[in-house]
Amino acid sequence: MAGTHMLEFTDQNFEQEVLKSDQPVLVDFWAVWCAPCRIMAPAVEAIADEYAGRAKVGKLNVDENLSVASRYQIRGIPTLLLFKNGEIQGQIQGVTSKETISKLLDRHL
Repeated sequence: MAGTHMLEFTDQNFEQEVLKSDQPVLVDFWAVWCAPCRIMAPAVEAIADEYAGRAKVGKLNVDENLSVASRYQIRGIPTLLLFKNGEIQGQIQGVTSKETISKLLDRHL
């Protein structure tokens, strides 16, 4: 999780950082043991840097934050959820390209 603009979301800060955000928020639901999540990490980190100031981008470890993962019925990872005004605006499951993530974000900026 080395991106300079990458945030870390938790059960404790999710409401404030994600649901009450005045910017769109992309949440990457992941786990340490998840190989596809590691494959996706560089693309998500690049998005975090590219969209800094326009959108928040962060990771939520599903093993450490069961409440949020359960609330949004995360069954497979990686899963990306895009929130705007506290509501889910888009979802991507599985490994995808940086371009696909950018298209999702661009529709909601």
